[in-house]
Amino acid sequence: MADLFADELPHDSRADAPRDDAPLADRLRPRVLGEVIGQDHLTGPEGAIGRMVAAGRLSSMILWGPPGTGKTSIARLLADAVGMRFISVSAVFSGVADLKKAFAEADKAAQAGQRTLLFVDEIHRFNRAQQDGFLPFVERGTVTLVGATTENPSFELNAALLSRAQVLILERLDHEALGNLLDRAEELEGPLPLTPEAREALVASADGDGRFLLNQAETLYNAQIPEPLDPAGLGKFLQRRVAVYDKDREGHYNLISALHKSLRGSDPQAALYYLARMLVAGEEPLYVLRRLVRFASEDIGLADPQALVQCLAAKDAYDFLGSPEGELAVVQACLYCATAPKSNAAYKAQKAAWRSAKETGSLMPPQNILNAPTKLMKDIGYGAGYAYDHDAAGGFSGADYWPEQMEPQSYYSPVERGFEREIAKRIDYWNKLRAERGD
Repeated sequence: MADLFADELPHDSRADAPRDDAPLADRLRPRVLGEVIGQDHLTGPEGAIGRMVAAGRLSSMILWGPPGTGKTSIARLLADAVGMRFISVSAVFSGVADLKKAFAEADKAAQAGQRTLLFVDEIHRFNRAQQDGFLPFVERGTVTLVGATTENPSFELNAALLSRAQVLILERLDHEALGNLLDRAEELEGPLPLTPEAREALVASADGDGRFLLNQAETLYNAQIPEPLDPAGLGKFLQRRVAVYDKDREGHYNLISALHKSLRGSDPQAALYYLARMLVAGEEPLYVLRRLVRFASEDIGLADPQALVQCLAAKDAYDFLGSPEGELAVVQACLYCATAPKSNAAYKAQKAAWRSAKETGSLMPPQNILNAPTKLMKDIGYGAGYAYDHDAAGGFSGADYWPEQMEPQSYYSPVERGFEREIAKRIDYWNKLRAERGD
């Protein structure tokens, strides 16, 4: 069963049966891996954990997943399943002295032929030097490390530590798994004081967090409600779980990436959903507007020049109105960008031009297009022979503006979409005139 649930045990202590007055989540803690809910891809016979247990040998691992998905329970049950000694530390409450003590205990146990599973909760909270301290003990087998983290290990854990451990990803509990969890609670405590519709609303309110769901259920049991609550009554009695969203963590970058790619894929409905996810979770609207302004240049460009204007106007509107009224302008800009014709021609042209500028160094432009503010500069040829385009036929001279040591380049290639289709026609026309006048 997905737990999530148990409190930190003392060092070298197994998960004994909980007290009768223990929290509901603790009393429903799984006793064997087969009772873990929602992580069959890991704990099942074909899963990485299932295979290791069947072989009787564990590798060091990092359990990565959202809160309330079973990381702590799985670690405890792993030790039981293969007959290992279990030590648990928390990176929030433990320091170097605690780790040294744990390693010393593991060394003594190893000398007596007893293997140790060291569970480190919130392992990402240890700094880089502390993480390096695990390496020699993991390498020589003093401990089998099982770390738990809600943060992306790629960003939060040392590469050296990651190279010595498997990263196993736990999934947020889906609707069915959360429903099964409530079924177990009702088997133990009796029916919840909820209508069927309210029960569904309670499951939805947990947002994939099993521990939160059981804590909510326990609150309902303790309240001794005389009549079943409907969804409206439940909403007044309990609060929804606040969406997990740390502005400087991976969830933030996942959502902005999803918004950007939905916009690029011209899906206004999905783009609006991810925009709502960010703003409802408390993201600063001006941050989202900055990303929309960037998108307007990077992925729309001159296919619809008004996209950039719309985004900047939305920024001004939000500055003027504030929240919540100004957020409608953010929505308008988002929908405009999602439904605009797309082109990354300007983005590609920038990258190509920047690369060319770095490669060619300090080449002088041709003298005919240089200003000549002094007599000396005029005498040595600056500006001589410059063709003033407004005086040329059709307002186009077809002159060569490139440094003499450099062949003309083509950085910008308009696409056949939106306004860039017209730009492409103009460039083709000018290229034709340039070729004719060069003959």
